[in-house]
Amino acid sequence: MYLCAKINLPIPSIMSQKMRTLTEPFKIKMVEPLRITSEAYRQAALEKAGYNPFLLRSNDVFIDLLTDSGTGAMSDRQWAGIMMGDESYAGARSWEHLEAVVQNLTGMQYVLPTHQGRAAERILYSILGGKGKVFISNTHFDTTRANIEYVGSEAIDIVCKEACDVESYADFKGNIDLEKLESLVTQYGKDSIAAVIMTVTNNSSGGQPVSMQNMKAVRKICDQHGLLMVIDGCRIAENSYFVNQREEGFAHKSYQEIAREMLNLGDAFIMSAKKDGMVNIGGLLTLKDESLSVKCKNLLIISEGFTTYGGLSGRDMEALAIGLDEVFDKDYLHYRIRSTAYLGEKLKEKGIPVVWPIGGHAVYIDAKKLYANVPVDEYPGQALVIDLYLKGGIRCVEVGSVMFGKYNDQGKLVPAVNELVRMAIPRRVYTQSHIDYVLDIFDDILELKNRKKGFKITYEPPFLRHFTAHFQPVN
Repeated sequence: MYLCAKINLPIPSIMSQKMRTLTEPFKIKMVEPLRITSEAYRQAALEKAGYNPFLLRSNDVFIDLLTDSGTGAMSDRQWAGIMMGDESYAGARSWEHLEAVVQNLTGMQYVLPTHQGRAAERILYSILGGKGKVFISNTHFDTTRANIEYVGSEAIDIVCKEACDVESYADFKGNIDLEKLESLVTQYGKDSIAAVIMTVTNNSSGGQPVSMQNMKAVRKICDQHGLLMVIDGCRIAENSYFVNQREEGFAHKSYQEIAREMLNLGDAFIMSAKKDGMVNIGGLLTLKDESLSVKCKNLLIISEGFTTYGGLSGRDMEALAIGLDEVFDKDYLHYRIRSTAYLGEKLKEKGIPVVWPIGGHAVYIDAKKLYANVPVDEYPGQALVIDLYLKGGIRCVEVGSVMFGKYNDQGKLVPAVNELVRMAIPRRVYTQSHIDYVLDIFDDILELKNRKKGFKITYEPPFLRHFTAHFQPVN
């Protein structure tokens, strides 16, 4: 159960009623045991993992907030659907079910299933990209950027100005900067721009939503210059909730109607279904253009599987088709957004600097402000991630210079814009007592805020280094 905390900010109409305890709109049928460990044990586990939470064993984690991707709990309807999955190689009933659901949601005829979202990214961006090509986005997430840079293209982020002040309130801090978009189109020219990618919600910018007005303005600019517009909508339902609650003219529309309207603006739609698809594996690539879809299908067959399963089993597709319906349930979405906000609001009350307002799927902490004495080149976000695991067995992820930092020609770190730590909330997994435990651990973290040393990287791969890099504490 999550208590609805009062805040001195504009709140949705649904919250203007009398404050009551917000309970989960589901009951528990099955439980999974959690292992409680000592701080000494966790210290040894960290050393073995090279101080990288990605390399920890899940059995050594108490509360796992590393990601909301594929970590949620499926419903009884989804488990029932799994039993009815058609495992035919071609033309399975489960594929027909999924295709119909996705076409209805996106308004796009050509649907390609993939084993997860990054596979869809690799297929589309390897076809569109290449040396000399530029992709422009409100913010590229890690795998998106990696797939773009891997083929020699450049990924440019132009999130709106409001997002620069992480602690200020704005309704739609995930928006793209329209003036910068126009400027980049003029600078690079139509032929060099492979696509404009709109990420909803904007993960790297604190899980912040994108407004319908901003999306329509981007569509207009793309039409004026003949540019392809891709919507990376793995959290499209959560974004639709914010549009309904915050944007004028949408309070009377259902979340699903809002999602359809937004997705219809795109030329292509990419989804990691492990988020708002409510499943543990799966991805989607949908397209309006037939010729581009043929190129993508050919690459899909080579790398993923036949066009009517694309790396997924029939039971996976059945569960996804059901999940794409369940995710728009009004009670579920209200619970999802408010339960995430509960953690962020309580942290803010404790004096923890968080990205404000709280996004849909995660709470983001400003590690550079919290650990103000840790130099940027000693990765304050990584230091906070390590401390949370040491003190409470809580696993989360750095979204800062470990994930997005670069090196200049002299080998010196070019830091990311922000040094954040993301605590992503798995869907339908943890109760309020788990979240209150996380809040208690932050009392210990506040005692460490004057620390002066962080971490150094001892090993890193050329791409997506945060997944497999090794670290050591700076002496």
